[in-house]
Amino acid sequence: MTARADLDAALRRATETGAVPGVVAMATDGKQTIYQGAFGERALGGGVAMTPDTVFWIASMTKAITAAACMQLVEQGRLGLDDDMGRLLPALAAPRVLEGMGGAGKPILRPANGPITLRQLLTHTAGFVYDMWNPKMLAYVKHTGLPRVATFQKPEDCLPLAFDPGAAWEYGVNIDWVGKALEAVTGQTLDAYLQQHIFAPLGMASSGFKLRPEVSARLGGMHQRHPDGHLEPIAYDPPQQPDSFLGGGGLYSTAGDYLRFVLMMLNGGALDGARLLKPETVALMGQNHIGDIDVGAMRTEQPMLSNDAEFFPGMPKKWGLSFLINTQDVPGGRAAGSLCWAGLRNTYYWIDPKRRIGGTIMTQILPFADRTVLDLYDAFERGVYRLAS
Repeated sequence: MTARADLDAALRRATETGAVPGVVAMATDGKQTIYQGAFGERALGGGVAMTPDTVFWIASMTKAITAAACMQLVEQGRLGLDDDMGRLLPALAAPRVLEGMGGAGKPILRPANGPITLRQLLTHTAGFVYDMWNPKMLAYVKHTGLPRVATFQKPEDCLPLAFDPGAAWEYGVNIDWVGKALEAVTGQTLDAYLQQHIFAPLGMASSGFKLRPEVSARLGGMHQRHPDGHLEPIAYDPPQQPDSFLGGGGLYSTAGDYLRFVLMMLNGGALDGARLLKPETVALMGQNHIGDIDVGAMRTEQPMLSNDAEFFPGMPKKWGLSFLINTQDVPGGRAAGSLCWAGLRNTYYWIDPKRRIGGTIMTQILPFADRTVLDLYDAFERGVYRLAS
């Protein structure tokens, strides 16, 4: 069998065995799409075939797009990576650190020992975390009862930090605040800015925070994997208000649209005559910005939403300006210095500047870091490098 046929067979087999309901995967060599495959059903038992233009909720794959938009403002001198974000966003002017919950269930808070910078927000070192991977913050969120979107609307409702700015790495809501900084600087909503400055120039016509009718008609169904391994279709409620846009998650897109973004990054910030970023900006985004700090594992506090998650266990990992960076070559796959991340419902992408390969694989399954999908992702990546060799 050819490398392309092997890829088709691996993805098709995953759907035919019921391991995943449906999957779309695409890859590029920096010039063109070198692989495209869509297999299975959009929704389990729905009878509608998965197609390359199926629309997925890409969740935290939103982060890289928000970061790229923010870096446009950095290039223009309208934002600085080491700016105190409290001067722009009142909610961040006097950050507090959550030490824990007192005996009466009241949060124990103290002032943070320094300001929050844009660089810290982009690298998840500012101290903001997600409650699904942090027990202290989960207890705090249960105490306040505030939905996450509400914590960005009034300064007094801002979530506290889990540690002092710059002291550690922990994945969190940081890039939601990057989106709020962009809105404050531009006077536009994040949705409007992305449509004008990212999606339109790249031809990402199916991407956005709002589900237009022609996009909604191609939406993939959501699924829950239960502890015994079986999959169940589940209802999906949009995670935020229609007019509230969070830079850390919430976008809808297709594999083909996202591959356009990957291509732009592989080509130093330009694609098909449209320049979004300078080459030196793209290079800067791919550098280690957390120094001696290492990216750690994410231990779940909500098993229905996420498994424990750690990419490349045993390998030191760093963080760029919104990307995870592997510090060693992956046998049969990406080179050291590649960039990647993922979305909660098991959508994944990688960008390999050294070997000029990038790809994305998309499903709609909870919990995150699904072992079956991760194995399929690994097989897909290896197959892509064989195809490109």
